[in-house]
Amino acid sequence: MISVQHFPVIAVMGLFLCAFLVEIFGAKNKFIRNTIVLIAAAGAFALIASLIKPVLLNGEIISYWMGNWEPVSGYAIGIGYEIDALNMFFALLVVTTILLAAIYSIKYMARDHHLGHYYTLFLMLSGSVLGLVLTGDIFNMFVMIEIMTFASVALTAFRNNKFGALEAGFKYLIIGSIGSSMTLAGIALLYAQCHTLNMAQISAALTNSLTPTTVLAFALMFAGFGVKSYIVPFHAPAAEAYMTAPTSISMVFSGMVNKAGVYGMIRLVYVIFRAMDLAPLQLILATFGTVTMFIGVTMALAQHDFKRLLAFHSISQIGYVITAIGLGTVLGLEAGLFHAMNHTLFKGLLFLTAGAVLYAAGTTDLDKLGGLSKKMPKTTVCFLIGAFSISGLPPFNGFASKWMIYQATYEKAATTGNFAYAFVTIVALVVSVMTLASFIKVTQAVFFGQLPENLKDVREVPLLMRVPMWIMSVLCVLSGVFYNVVEKYLLTPAANAAFNVTNYIDKMMGDGTAAAAGVTNITVDGATLSLWNPILWLVLFAIVLIAVCIVVLTGENTRGRVLAKTENDSEDGKYATFFGGEKSTHSHVAGSDLFWGFKHDFKGYFKFIQGMHSGVVSDYALWAVVATALIVVLMFVFVH
Repeated sequence: MISVQHFPVIAVMGLFLCAFLVEIFGAKNKFIRNTIVLIAAAGAFALIASLIKPVLLNGEIISYWMGNWEPVSGYAIGIGYEIDALNMFFALLVVTTILLAAIYSIKYMARDHHLGHYYTLFLMLSGSVLGLVLTGDIFNMFVMIEIMTFASVALTAFRNNKFGALEAGFKYLIIGSIGSSMTLAGIALLYAQCHTLNMAQISAALTNSLTPTTVLAFALMFAGFGVKSYIVPFHAPAAEAYMTAPTSISMVFSGMVNKAGVYGMIRLVYVIFRAMDLAPLQLILATFGTVTMFIGVTMALAQHDFKRLLAFHSISQIGYVITAIGLGTVLGLEAGLFHAMNHTLFKGLLFLTAGAVLYAAGTTDLDKLGGLSKKMPKTTVCFLIGAFSISGLPPFNGFASKWMIYQATYEKAATTGNFAYAFVTIVALVVSVMTLASFIKVTQAVFFGQLPENLKDVREVPLLMRVPMWIMSVLCVLSGVFYNVVEKYLLTPAANAAFNVTNYIDKMMGDGTAAAAGVTNITVDGATLSLWNPILWLVLFAIVLIAVCIVVLTGENTRGRVLAKTENDSEDGKYATFFGGEKSTHSHVAGSDLFWGFKHDFKGYFKFIQGMHSGVVSDYALWAVVATALIVVLMFVFVH
């Protein structure tokens, strides 16, 4: 019988091997191709799921040395895989996403050509992300990042006959390569300083003090993982990639590719450098996260395309995750992990419903849709569950994880006396209200209202596309209702693994290595989730009330615009149907109309932020370089 310590490597290599087999045997035969893909996805899921008991429930750490190349004279020479509760948590997200995306793709991609290439790239992307989160070797992590980047670029441009697909792939390539280069430069500097590539040994070697070389390495890798997690200002190419890629791949990008960046960030700041006890670093991460969540949601409000709107919401929700993990507390890290998991579920679900709309109606333009609940009731229910979840409404999972974030930021402000964290709490609540407003717009524009004449023959999508949506819908509800179970068996073990660095080092390098190097675990507070904090409820109620007032008041501008246009419109113009006796025309409130007044009143901000998103790749590259330079300066000033 094969020992469980081999399972992680078999799962990763199995995905890569099946990518090779698909290209050889499945390029011409649909049945063989689909069989190989489903076996690979289901096999990876089963192998990782089999590690739940030893790693998450029993608290074991699994180590594996490729080729049995164990450390020699205290130095790690070979490539090691090390699975603790932290990367086990992310591995579960990855394999769940792989399996559901594979099932969905069978029917969704059936109308496309060159599917052998599609599934080869899909499995390569899957194997690289899984390998990234499981490896214990920092250069092996970089190799997986490179495979992930180039597979993502090719899949972004896979439908190259679609307008903007090749351009989106090119932008992803440029910015992704900048991120990879930063990561590689940081790794090279660490190797020059520590003479090893094993993350556990590097962590032990960095115990005594940080030199200018290691601080620069930290800053470069911080920026590199920021690119991979799509935080502002590295986010712009991601929105275009999400929009132009096949929707099954958009789900993968949102569900696991950006989580690879988040995992790298956590492993970097909590384990390798053990720097999360530094208050300035906590504030830097929280600032990046807060800016990301706010800019993401405001850009989403301005969109007229279903998938592009979801893309900016994905960026916004990652802001919540980065903010929470930056707090440096157990509750904060658990909240960030919980929201990362929930983001995989509800955003994956929303992308799948957008794919269903595109498959059935042929468009994701909000102004060309409407009334699809009459034709696609099952998809509508799944969409509403996803919308309620991402908006943070109880009892869905988004409410539980967002409430943890509110509580964690509020407690951080109370314990440190730093008002900045109270401001973060307010911004997080405001962003949640704006998220709900955005999805009211999508619900009205796509699923309710009048059904356009050209969509009268639309019907529900095939069963294989609905099954993944049903599964994710159920998980969104269960993880919200039974949040305490999720916290006990998933979040707490993962958070403890991040803080208890000595166990990670000793498992790979031998018992006593951490103590000999002077490594101690970070002393942190305990985590207690309370859904009944009266102050937070009062603040939430006040912000919702203010938001409703703003929407109602700015809505007057929308009605004024409608009436003014009607006076000059022809009898059968768009707005004529608001009055009795006119010719009947299709005139539902479209995606560009619902919050027109709100956008008009804040047109200065929207004009500025849309102007910054110029669509020019050299501008985005400049953002990345300038942001990296700023990060380097901040790290040299505050992290030492």
